[in-house]
Amino acid sequence: MEADFVIVGAGSAGCAMAYRLTEAGHSVLIVELGGTDAGPFIRMPGALSYPMNMKRYDWGYSSEPEPHLGNRRMATPRGKVIGGSSSINGMVYVRGHARDFDTWAEMGADGWGFASVLPYYKRMESWHGPEPSEWRGTDGPLHVSRGPRDNPLVQAFVEAGQQAGYPVTSDYNGAQQEGFGAMEATIWRGRRWSAADAYLKPALRRQICHLVQGLAQKVVIEDGRATAVEVKQGGRTVTLRARREVILSASSINTPKLLMLSGIGPGAELARHGIPVVADRAGVGQNLMDHLEMYIQMRATQPVSLYSWWNPFGKALAGAQWLFARRGPGASNQFESCGFIRSRAGVEYPDIQYHFLPLAVRYDGQADAGGHGFQAHVGPMRSASRGAVTLRSADPADAPMIRFNYMSHEDDWRDFRTCIRLTREIFAQDAFAPYAGDELLPGGDVQSDADLDDAIREHVESAYHPCGTARMGRRDDPNAVVDPECRVIGVDGLRVADSSVFPSIPNGNTNGPSILVGEKAADHVLGRTPLPPENLQPWINPAWEQSQK
Repeated sequence: MEADFVIVGAGSAGCAMAYRLTEAGHSVLIVELGGTDAGPFIRMPGALSYPMNMKRYDWGYSSEPEPHLGNRRMATPRGKVIGGSSSINGMVYVRGHARDFDTWAEMGADGWGFASVLPYYKRMESWHGPEPSEWRGTDGPLHVSRGPRDNPLVQAFVEAGQQAGYPVTSDYNGAQQEGFGAMEATIWRGRRWSAADAYLKPALRRQICHLVQGLAQKVVIEDGRATAVEVKQGGRTVTLRARREVILSASSINTPKLLMLSGIGPGAELARHGIPVVADRAGVGQNLMDHLEMYIQMRATQPVSLYSWWNPFGKALAGAQWLFARRGPGASNQFESCGFIRSRAGVEYPDIQYHFLPLAVRYDGQADAGGHGFQAHVGPMRSASRGAVTLRSADPADAPMIRFNYMSHEDDWRDFRTCIRLTREIFAQDAFAPYAGDELLPGGDVQSDADLDDAIREHVESAYHPCGTARMGRRDDPNAVVDPECRVIGVDGLRVADSSVFPSIPNGNTNGPSILVGEKAADHVLGRTPLPPENLQPWINPAWEQSQK
């Protein structure tokens, strides 16, 4: 099998790449181990806790024991299905703050500052907001919408934020991220709108795009150039040849694994597994970043939470409403209000994010609080901790070794304690007075720094935003893996386009920025002049140097 381009991974960025390359008339083979996204567990937004716990849809990865979290192994779900993690995630849509992308440019990702990425965000979006905005796109493949927000707890969260002294923002993905307001999601007409819906399925209808199901084992590199990908299908190995380029979009976990299996990575790591070195790139698998979050849970004194639906009859009713009318609680991911705030004076732009949920339950749906309640997912956005993805063996069938090294920097502990205390202040506001009972997690008696640290160590969870393991930078940067056009440094005809290339972690959920990388990288692959920069100026709190609010 042969095509102009071979893309490994039908996830958020890979789907966008396939769409744009075939739109330009090029043939594409896209490799994906997972299969169809049909079925209610993926399609129904309210069922979001199910697919990430199903072997059919998830790679099933977990971290090595995390030494700073009591040696807990942290779940690391990654989508093994068309659409990748956009088919199993919480559907929350966050671009990231403008300053995140300016930071990328400062770190060597030339041409990735906010003015340069904004036109690509606008190109990819079909935004269904309340009113037109020069910051948003309206005719792109990716539908972005807001939930009905008819639960009183959802409204109370924004009101409480305002009462606590924070601004309200009409669009955190527009001019002003800082503040409290409505959350946005990749949901359209009551259904999950994944990268497979937005990009891959239209690309496959073009007849020059073909999906190849199998496990990518290595990139074939001949005379310093990537020419093909070896794929295991059942008991046989097939070679997919790329006339022009090979593009890795296999996730921040599987992309560095595949690079190393192909001889691209830290020389000592490759030698340890007997893999011949093609390109000694120290940064492959390094710079692993993620967001941790903690669920601050409150008991509700009125039966206003989603707990009324949290029983077999309620779930069946919600499923029926969704199945026949695409409405009811199943038509929303239930993350309908949010907040972005700064942890202290002197922080220029938000470094804490809130997801509010009108139910007290774990993200994976495995444990609820046993009654009516609500919670805020909160965590620092810019942790200084860094981890790594390394090989377990030279066998492509073996899972890689994932070490996040969570909470390894002392500032993380200070920032997390701040997150908890600021959240308590919000839940203590008058807006929650009719609803707020006692604190369930971490518990009202957990007050001292030491007690808070114990609770953090025991209860923090990943927000499932791993990134950065093949970071973008200038070609003379020894720790960069790809250049600003996403070309792998030291190998011709090979690019990476997924969250691996993030130089630093964006301020928010990572699916939007991952799709952005696919959109912008496609123009680089096609040799097009990038879209002209837009110099809209984001709102920065004028009192940021003197005030936390």
